Amino acid sequence: MEKDKNMTAERSLEIIRDSIEQSQRTITRNSAIPLIWWGACVTIFSLLIAYLWKNHGGPIWNVLWFVMWFVGYVGERIILNKRKPVPSTFVGRTIGHIWGSFGIFCGFIGIIFGFIGSGLLPVEIVMPQVYVFGIITSIISLCFGMGSTIMGFVLRNNIIKVCGIIAGIGGFFCALHFLGAEQLFVMAGVAIIGLIVPGLVIYLQNKK
Repeated sequence: MEKDKNMTAERSLEIIRDSIEQSQRTITRNSAIPLIWWGACVTIFSLLIAYLWKNHGGPIWNVLWFVMWFVGYVGERIILNKRKPVPSTFVGRTIGHIWGSFGIFCGFIGIIFGFIGSGLLPVEIVMPQVYVFGIITSIISLCFGMGSTIMGFVLRNNIIKVCGIIAGIGGFFCALHFLGAEQLFVMAGVAIIGLIVPGLVIYLQNKK
């Protein structure tokens, strides 16, 4: 009887392990297009805002990030609707929580700095005697990289982990060497390395 109980417990653990591994493979396979899509959105809007900032009115154009989030969300909904439905799993919900947390933290940081850049909020309230855009890209790049790296660990995908580390740490230090609109070129590079590259690699792997 004791032996049967042990076998049943071992079988249950095996089923749970197989279910988690299958969920990881499925989510990794389905993440290719969303990664590419969001990476393309961040890259395009970074370059667009950088151009408008330098040539047509200054940092006020950072308000277009709100447009980017809306466009990205609508596009992701379309992508998900065209894809075969995937049952909700612990792994999937965990990844959703990771990027949801990223969106909350970076969203609030972006809103605060956006108000400062547009003159609606005095810079002294938040960062006395510091150039307002001096570290925002560094902070967001670091959060970006951490989100991608954690996602890579959850999915056990080395490509996503490595790209997340390079994008996060590289973007953090690179952004410190640039001011104003030039930081947005760093953000575009972070999106390419942290999202588009792993998305393309996963997509090409799925094609094999």
